[in-house]
Amino acid sequence: MLDTIRESLLWTYGALLVGVVVARAGRSWRARRRGTVRLRYPDGREVHIARGFSVLEASRLAGIPHASVCGGRGRCSTCRVRVDRGGEDLVPPAEAERRVLRRVGAPPNVRLACQLRPTRDVDVVPLLPATATAVAGGRRAASASGQEQEVAVLFADIRGFTRFAERRLPYDVVFFLNRYFESVGVAIEQVGGIANQFTGDGVMALFGVDGTSEDGSRQALAAAALLHERMAELSRSLAGEIDAPLRIGVGIHVGPVVVGRMGYKTADYLTAVGDTVHVASRLEQLTKDFNAALVISELVARRAGLDVSDWERHELTLRNRREPLVVRVLTDIGRLRAAVAAPGGSVSG
Repeated sequence: MLDTIRESLLWTYGALLVGVVVARAGRSWRARRRGTVRLRYPDGREVHIARGFSVLEASRLAGIPHASVCGGRGRCSTCRVRVDRGGEDLVPPAEAERRVLRRVGAPPNVRLACQLRPTRDVDVVPLLPATATAVAGGRRAASASGQEQEVAVLFADIRGFTRFAERRLPYDVVFFLNRYFESVGVAIEQVGGIANQFTGDGVMALFGVDGTSEDGSRQALAAAALLHERMAELSRSLAGEIDAPLRIGVGIHVGPVVVGRMGYKTADYLTAVGDTVHVASRLEQLTKDFNAALVISELVARRAGLDVSDWERHELTLRNRREPLVVRVLTDIGRLRAAVAAPGGSVSG
């Protein structure tokens, strides 16, 4: 009986081995008959697959890590790739794939790797890390992937905060900053802006990301007025703890920036980079030199349709800029909100 079992196992093993060899030969024959397709990845790796295989299958066969939360069923979008070359020869996506791509706001050159079966050589770029979770399959704004647009950038900073913090316990400083950030964050969101960076006692905000630079400029000016109001309210609530009312300086500039999500892991956030950001930061610093509540570039006023002819005017030469920048300075911010609400009005600085 043992000899019979042993002989049966040997025959079974041999049959399986022959089956594997035949299957591999059959796959090679089908690949030669159909032809092969070359996929090129960003790191220079190339994968040759038979026509009919998906990009996701190609990644797995080659041992290239590729996100796919739903297991390649075209439901999560985490496997999506950007097609950099060869996209003109691809079969258009089916309705199920189009529905998923619309949900995430994908541009025309983005496809689901699990559904894309190229018939010609293509260059593909996986858009999500291999460790992406289901959350990454949600919709993101077009700006989240990085795009150039014109927005208004606001910087605000508390005056004399260093002296304020030196005389208080660290816990008291943290408590105060949390109240301050909550107050300014709500004010910025209330007028349609995005408070995207809090550093020390400063805040950076973007306006017009989902609209026009004209809208953004008006929103930024409205936010400047509202920020000063909120600081006055915060000063009254802390009257027994502070020596003098809190003051902030605000700088605003408008221009082209690159808006996108940047950072690492949990520190991933929407922000903007470019010369416009540096200029807005510089204008906020100038509020100290001018002892002013607000310094804006004249371009902000033009975009917002605001008459600032009565405001103090200066021409500045900023570092790394060839042309001088015309700025307007406001020392009394009390009437700014009314002027923003009625474009064409005049505010005396």
